[in-house]
Amino acid sequence: MLEDLGQLIAIAVRRTPATAPEPVPQALALGGRGLEHDLHADPVSPRQLLLAGAPVYNDLALPPLALRENLLLEADTSSLASGTVLRIGDEVLLRLMFQCEACGSLDRHRPGLSRLVGARRGVLARVLTSGPILAGDRVISLGSQLPAWPEDWRERVRRVLDALPPGHVIAYRQLAHLAGIAASYCRAFPRAIAGFGPAYAGKAVPASAPPGLPRWDGAGLFDDEGRLADKD
Repeated sequence: MLEDLGQLIAIAVRRTPATAPEPVPQALALGGRGLEHDLHADPVSPRQLLLAGAPVYNDLALPPLALRENLLLEADTSSLASGTVLRIGDEVLLRLMFQCEACGSLDRHRPGLSRLVGARRGVLARVLTSGPILAGDRVISLGSQLPAWPEDWRERVRRVLDALPPGHVIAYRQLAHLAGIAASYCRAFPRAIAGFGPAYAGKAVPASAPPGLPRWDGAGLFDDEGRLADKD
């Protein structure tokens, strides 16, 4: 069932890690990659875009781009479920992945902001189809059309390991990248993976591990998106 979520209020692109998000009137979405010129554009990342909602800005009287989002929607993004597909304007489809944690990095821009925002930081998404997006575009929910990804980071790690091709291993840092979590989580991987059971032993290795089985870079992890992109 289609649901009108209102307008796309604003767009921003962050070009380098050292620069702040830059407001732009329009941007080019690249299918399977992200926004053109944005540092998070990456074919194997579940964090290509961050969508925030105007309600949290209004409720907390936040300054523009305080949440470091790419797209600011009229809708409250905390209610949007993983696996939902959004259409922005006439061409661009986005796949919602999971809610973005209000981590301590927000506090560098405003003390205490992560605590104030809580679970309303925004929702992360991937780009399914290419096309221009403009401020003022309508945002339409097409409903749940792709598999949901877990909110729990441990279950996302398990999801990535379940997709590991036979005869391969994955480096801890790449595992964190594909699961959409900070590299600092790597130190928690041995215990977390051991908790998944013996079938997962040896699937992930630290960067210092000696060469052995080929290391997977994540190619094919999001192949399930192809059926929607092709249909569109």
